[in-house]
Amino acid sequence: MFRFIHAADPHLDSPLKGLATREGAPVEVLRGATRRAFENLVALALAERVAFIVIAGDLYDGDWKDYSTGLFFQRQMLRLKAADIPVYLIAGNHDAASVITKKLTLPDNVHAFSTRAAESMEVPGYAAIIHGRGFPNRAVPENLAVDYPKAVPGRCNIGLLHTSLNGRPGHDTYAPCSLDDLRAKTYHYWALGHIHQPEVLCEEPWVVFAGNIQGRHANEAGERGCRLITVDNEQHIAAVEWRALDVLRWSQVRVSATGIADEAALLRTISVALEQAVNEADGRLVAARIIITGATALHGSLHQQRERWLAEVTGCAQALGDDALWIERLRIETQPVYDLAALAERDALTRIVIDSLAAESTQAADLPAAIADMLTAFPASAAALRQEVEAELAEGKREALLDDVCAIILEALTTRGGNLA
Repeated sequence: MFRFIHAADPHLDSPLKGLATREGAPVEVLRGATRRAFENLVALALAERVAFIVIAGDLYDGDWKDYSTGLFFQRQMLRLKAADIPVYLIAGNHDAASVITKKLTLPDNVHAFSTRAAESMEVPGYAAIIHGRGFPNRAVPENLAVDYPKAVPGRCNIGLLHTSLNGRPGHDTYAPCSLDDLRAKTYHYWALGHIHQPEVLCEEPWVVFAGNIQGRHANEAGERGCRLITVDNEQHIAAVEWRALDVLRWSQVRVSATGIADEAALLRTISVALEQAVNEADGRLVAARIIITGATALHGSLHQQRERWLAEVTGCAQALGDDALWIERLRIETQPVYDLAALAERDALTRIVIDSLAAESTQAADLPAAIADMLTAFPASAAALRQEVEAELAEGKREALLDDVCAIILEALTTRGGNLA
């Protein structure tokens, strides 16, 4: 019997994108998170006395700025070498052979698979053989799995592959293949990378996305880590266990404001949700995106006074402790409780405004030419700012921006001097 670890997508030293300019952002924690999560991976391997580790691509996030990234990885591999733990890895789209230009000589316990053709590597001292192939280029549109070697009898056969499989939302298509392609090889375990959300796709045989070891933004919320696999004396997979490695936990905290008309009541509801997110993080710092939903009389206030509400929510977070929670963003996805049809009957001008807002809502997918022209005018020195603005105006988010505008206008229509009409 032996055990091994399946990890994927460490993205060592993945850069921050615009977070450094956000109020209260834990920049140092975010900047060092991928390294600390990788240190946790190595510590787990040492504590569990595993036979080996497989890393299914995207060890790096791209070409190194300098050699510090490579030297960090080398230090971690030397820790494993001292314990006689080998590491088998493949290149993914972010660290393909054509992407990484700087090189360092690595300890001899690190084995990288060829990027030219699929190959097999036996693990010395264990009845295990690993089949894999790295990416030669960033874009790999062909099915690599079909050319993997056949299973070797009498060994635990492990397939190491960086792939989008048959497609996953939010991920580009790389080395596409089907579950049937993987099953046809009759391997015992397929260790997959590229998809950052952990997922077990199949248990006969085991086909597993380990996910990345550290979430890097709010869309990578929830636990991140690796799989610890136990192989029995007949070379069958006896157990596939989850182990969390992340040091900072991204969380999307959804709060329903349905039926809440009192600000203090909504803030109490938000505080409870934030406390729950902190408790679920097991002592990790939580980077939370707060999403307020539901039909509420506070709809206009939430949109119109977003900055004040963000400050209120930040105050709720601070009450939980400086090292417990950081509010990454506040999103308002509420609906009004007033009757638009009745409001439109009030006078001709109000009807024109409401009809115009409805017409604009149907055209939210089209970016106005004036805004598109404005984006092209950003100087090269403001590239980061331009990217953030473009992200906010990207298709799928323009509707939210228009909702804000509509809410502010409708709030003005339904109030006089701050009191409901």
